[in-house]
Amino acid sequence: MSVVACTAADSAVDCAASVFTYQDRSYVGVPDAIFTPGKKLGVATTPTCEDTGAQDGSEEPLTTETAYEVDGISPGVAIALYGDTPETATLFALDSGSGLPREVRKLIDGS
Repeated sequence: MSVVACTAADSAVDCAASVFTYQDRSYVGVPDAIFTPGKKLGVATTPTCEDTGAQDGSEEPLTTETAYEVDGISPGVAIALYGDTPETATLFALDSGSGLPREVRKLIDGS
């Protein structure tokens, strides 16, 4: 598998896709990360936006995407999402509220 460079412009990221949940953990999109996607993990979900969700006040439907491992990083820290294949994936990092995990910053900084 080749290394992938992704930016927010590379994917159909909209307001519905800013945060995904996988195995009860929240992940936020990380543009400009260079990474190698790994094996398929399962399904990540996010509620749809108010501008695309139900207009009648009912519960918003979920959007689902396939989650993939990120080589060298635990799925508890980062996952890859979007696309029909891992090669078209975008990096999503654990949303801890205290900034990006060190492992993810390295993928952005190249260090």
